[in-house]
Amino acid sequence: MADKGRRYAALDFGAESGRTIIGTITDDKLTIEPVHRYPNVPVKMGGTLFWDFPRQYGDILDGLRKASADGPVHSVSVDTWGVDYGYLDARGRLIGNPVHYRDTRHETMPDEAFKVIPRDELYMATGIQFMSINTIFQMLSEVKAKDPILEQADKMLMMPDIFNHFLCGVDVAEYTEATTGQTVDPWTKDWARPVFDRLGIPTHFLPEIVQPGTELGPLLADVADATGCKGATVVAGASHDTPSAVAAVPLAGPSTAYISSGTWSLVGLEVEDPVVTEATLEANVTNEGGYGGTITLLKNCMGLWPVQQSRKALWPGEGAPSYEEICNLAEEGPQWTAFIDPDDPRFLWPGDMPTRIREYCEETGQPIPLETATLFRVIFESLALKYTWVVDQLSEVTGQDIDRIHIVGGGSQNELLCQMTANASKREVVAGPVEATAIGNISIQAITSGELADLRQARELIARSFPMKTYEPKGYFWREARERFDALMDKNG
Repeated sequence: MADKGRRYAALDFGAESGRTIIGTITDDKLTIEPVHRYPNVPVKMGGTLFWDFPRQYGDILDGLRKASADGPVHSVSVDTWGVDYGYLDARGRLIGNPVHYRDTRHETMPDEAFKVIPRDELYMATGIQFMSINTIFQMLSEVKAKDPILEQADKMLMMPDIFNHFLCGVDVAEYTEATTGQTVDPWTKDWARPVFDRLGIPTHFLPEIVQPGTELGPLLADVADATGCKGATVVAGASHDTPSAVAAVPLAGPSTAYISSGTWSLVGLEVEDPVVTEATLEANVTNEGGYGGTITLLKNCMGLWPVQQSRKALWPGEGAPSYEEICNLAEEGPQWTAFIDPDDPRFLWPGDMPTRIREYCEETGQPIPLETATLFRVIFESLALKYTWVVDQLSEVTGQDIDRIHIVGGGSQNELLCQMTANASKREVVAGPVEATAIGNISIQAITSGELADLRQARELIARSFPMKTYEPKGYFWREARERFDALMDKNG
């Protein structure tokens, strides 16, 4: 493989699993090869939900060892989920394990923040969707608890930046990841320090922010020796997985919405400048940083998490059906029995999802989905309708007609959900590529190395290299279902 061109390693962490994927450009096509896959499982200790960072880092090293076994690795780049972070002491040691965003410590922190900074002021300063999981609210919970970690900390680093610290010894904050936390000024692209100051959160440990595509330096000698990746460079790519995935959307543009579909679904548009207005505040739309100076104007929506948690609750032991079998089961369920708002706060936390869904339906005066097939159909239909609702919101706040939705990520393989989304939205849906985050990660590395000229060339390459499937709206376009769902959303605010 060494003679096929430069080999780029994408170290791609999702909320439930991780993977190391090697990308190579050969014969005007991008080829990817997964070399290591592993679960990404949090651990609850002493009432707190943590990420298992030592295990995560061990999996990174294992992946790089497997990657180097087939040839030299030119560069590596880490991407992860958003909002989570950790602290280093003055000697560069990690202080404890990073806390998981599904821990409940920050559940009430938005209301606490709004006592100090009115909701509209906080939004205008950051342009970020309000979610209790946001970094700023997690850090506020530490302030309220008088957590001694704030005094011990020398550096605060977001998750991909922590990995970069241990890979190459450079302590910086990559821009796209930093923006996820409601901590960055969308115009200056630097930390929103006045927000920190007003909330009483220290700022001395905030590192320099760098743009995606920045070369950080070579792997540390001990890392290179342990993995065999001698000569490899660490690149701070678009280290939040969403802008990495958006970089891999061939049809990205103002008339094409994207959905990066996995445990979470990020529904948005790629725009040139921040859109921070009364309308986006009312719609609770987020302006996250993108690659190449762009803004990913999006809404962070619940994705396949309710499906994942329902599967776990209904089949707690071995023998759970595959996700394909669950989709087949859902197809057998009756149409439009009931709907949920997938983003209701009760669905955020791990636990008995079927019971919560049934309680929601009962509280909202809808039939209770007692049968398993009906339950899953309720979830999938509600997801499709929520995607449609958000896309319509984005069209309204930008004044842009949106005629196509491009779904990437693991959810692009879900034919049932893709077709439901086309039907509900009355828009063409294009699905693929599946490994969009890793593909975007690799593409940015290739641009950084000079093998690709820019994002436009990368997207043209991706379009040639990976299969995509188109779903056209079929039959009755869900008008009745949309009216019922919209009424539910209006009723529940």
